[in-house]
Amino acid sequence: MFEQIIQYFESISPILAAFYATVFTWALTALGASTVFLFKTMNRAVLDGMLGFTGGVMVAASFWSLLAPAIEMTGGDGFQKVIPVSIGFVLGAFFIFGLDKVLPHLHINFKESEGKKTPWQRTTLLVLAITLHNIPEGLAVGVLFGGVAAGIPEASIAGAVVLAIGIGIQNFPEGIAVAMPLKRMGMSSRKSFLYGQSSALVEPVAGVVGALAVNFFTPILPYALAFAAGAMIFVVVEEVIPETQQDKHTDIATLGFIGGFVVMMMLDVALG
Repeated sequence: MFEQIIQYFESISPILAAFYATVFTWALTALGASTVFLFKTMNRAVLDGMLGFTGGVMVAASFWSLLAPAIEMTGGDGFQKVIPVSIGFVLGAFFIFGLDKVLPHLHINFKESEGKKTPWQRTTLLVLAITLHNIPEGLAVGVLFGGVAAGIPEASIAGAVVLAIGIGIQNFPEGIAVAMPLKRMGMSSRKSFLYGQSSALVEPVAGVVGALAVNFFTPILPYALAFAAGAMIFVVVEEVIPETQQDKHTDIATLGFIGGFVVMMMLDVALG
C-alpha cells in the first residue's frame, strides 16, 4: 500500500504532490473536529494524552524529517556544516514568536490571550491560534516536496509522504482540541466542526508556498527545512506542552509525548 502511494506521488508534479499531501493533513484535522457529532465532551485525561502525543510527533518530525536531512545536505565540516541549519532553526522560531506577538489569538485553555488587543470573539481567537500553529506543519511538508522538485538527493518522496502521514496523525487530536471547547461553550456541533476543520486550511497554502519557494531557490533548502523545524519546536514548547500541564493528568500527557515521538521516529526510519 505504501509503495503504491509513493509510486503515485512520483508520477505527479512535486508541487501538486505537496498540495495533495497537505490536503490530507487538513482532512485528518477535519476528522478530529467531526467527533463533536459523536460526543458532547472529551475527557480531559484523553485530551491531554492526545496533545502530548501531538507534541511528541512534532518534535520527532522536526529532527528525523527536517533537521537531520538539512544537516546532511549542507556542505563543509564542523561548525561550517551546522551554521546554515542553526540560522534557519532560529529564524523559524522567531517567525512564530513574531506572529505570536502580533496576531491576536487565544490559547487552547481559553484563559490566556496573546497578540494585539482586539474586539474579536474568543472563538475566532482560538481558531487563529491553531491556524498560526499549523503554518509550520504545512511548510515542512511543502519544503520536502520542493526539495524533490529541485532534484536534491537528500529529499525524497518517501520522506515527504511519511512526514505528511505523521503530521496528519497528530492533526487529529488538534481538530478535537479546537472543536470540543467550542461545543462546550454552547456552539452547535455543526459550527464547532466548521471552526475546527478551518484551522488547518492554511496547511495546503503553506505547503504549496514552501514547495514553490524551494523549487525556485534551491540553495535555501537546508535553511527552509531548519526554519520549519524551528517553528514547530517553538509551537510545541510554547503552546502544546504547557497546555498538557494545566491539569492533574501530566503523567498521561508525558507518556503520550513519548508515544508520539516513538511512532514518528519509527515511521521516518522504517519508511522514509
